[in-house]
Amino acid sequence: MRTDSSPGSLPAREHLPAGDAGTPVLDVVIPVYNEEKDLQPCVLRLHQHLKSTFPYAFRITIADNASTDTTPQVASRLEAELAEVRSFRLEQKGRGRALRTVWSASDAPILAYMDVDLSTDLNALLPLVAPLISGHSDLAIGSRLSRSSRVVRGAKREFISRTYNLILRGSLQARFSDAQCGFKAIRRDVAQVLLPLVEDTGWFFDTEMLVLAERAGLRIHEVPVDWVDDPDSTVHIVKTATDDLKGVWRVGKALAGGSLPLDRLARPFGDDPRDREIQDVPKGLARQLVGFCVVGGLSTLFYLLLYTVFRQFSGSQIANALALLVSAIANTAANRRLTFGVRGRGDAVKHQAQGLVVFGIGLILTSGSLAALNAASSDPGHTTELAVLVAANLAATVLRFLLFRAWVFPDRRDDDRPSTVVASHTPAPNTPYDIPFDTSYDNPYDNPYDNPYDNPYGTPYDATQFRAGEAADRSWRDATLQLQPLRPTDTDPRNRR
Repeated sequence: MRTDSSPGSLPAREHLPAGDAGTPVLDVVIPVYNEEKDLQPCVLRLHQHLKSTFPYAFRITIADNASTDTTPQVASRLEAELAEVRSFRLEQKGRGRALRTVWSASDAPILAYMDVDLSTDLNALLPLVAPLISGHSDLAIGSRLSRSSRVVRGAKREFISRTYNLILRGSLQARFSDAQCGFKAIRRDVAQVLLPLVEDTGWFFDTEMLVLAERAGLRIHEVPVDWVDDPDSTVHIVKTATDDLKGVWRVGKALAGGSLPLDRLARPFGDDPRDREIQDVPKGLARQLVGFCVVGGLSTLFYLLLYTVFRQFSGSQIANALALLVSAIANTAANRRLTFGVRGRGDAVKHQAQGLVVFGIGLILTSGSLAALNAASSDPGHTTELAVLVAANLAATVLRFLLFRAWVFPDRRDDDRPSTVVASHTPAPNTPYDIPFDTSYDNPYDNPYDNPYDNPYGTPYDATQFRAGEAADRSWRDATLQLQPLRPTDTDPRNRR
């Protein structure tokens, strides 16, 4: 995994301007395969809806995935009849491949897609893209599993959908509620950095994109939708489910092994209020307190379990010392990783040694409490011992947090660290919609890397940029390279976000 800051870091989110009349703000992609029957009514209905309700310029792009029927002819006819409609044909199948290709070449700042059957009610389209236009969110998804969603579908599909999302939550720690609803949108500046990391070209494309975005700290907005199942759907459930499970395993393995360069997206905007310096509010204190309390609660339960076990064959003082020692080692390791975000093996031994000093202080407190209890009562009950130990551990916990924060894992002050700068490409004035492009390939839609995981350092999206609408005629501009100061906290290895 890369540890340096990427020059492709995203700029701060801003509300998108209305722009010129000829520049679409929204590009809705409809991936199709052998949809000669449903394509025309779908496009006409979507076009009419956008014409009457969407306040910005828009485009509808038909992405034909190597159809073998008359779908290409229908798409060409719609393109000729409607000024806002474009068609594009791929010679290979795959919904993910179609979305990556069209989104990568689009000049619209907001990119969306929906299934051709229009199972999702179109009234959710404006709420879907509004948070992206306003700069509030990075991606947006329609959710059929939200409490306020209104869904009509069979029990079989309902069971499969909910089971799949439970698998995602259990295996990849996903927090979004619906990965496979064919109704999503993304900001183009996010897509150009995120898409090179997404390997899948089929139905798992959505899930992989969302998991990586969530792990990188991007904001995903969910919109409850009204959704009616299409009984004529051509999706092969068994094959799709098998491919999805393979994708879950692959992405989980990549995340666990650290082979994904998510640092390109981590802390991308610099507009997180938790990053701001606020007087009298220690930086990161609230998050550290929550993490420390969780670790402390689990450590206390672990300690009490150990004490009960050791008490079976030893006296109270020995049982307390052994239980406290084992739990202290586990507590220091957990707090090092989870509370204070320190990764790697650097200073691990030093931190454990300092943790043992903190353990010694806790031992004095708890042992002193037991000594006081034994002095007050010659034969205290086991429940009384546990109550005294809990009280003593609470006091020791407060002191442990203060020592961890101030001594074991201290915050390094800004003036103690050298200033760092990173290079970033800044769009030229009056050209807000720039997307990256690799000039070494004849087809602007081709991704030269079959497996982005194998090439985390150089993808076609990190190369020369071109202005919106210039893909066809290959007219180029010079990218302006500026150096921007990077806050010292951005390079702090203990910052997990």
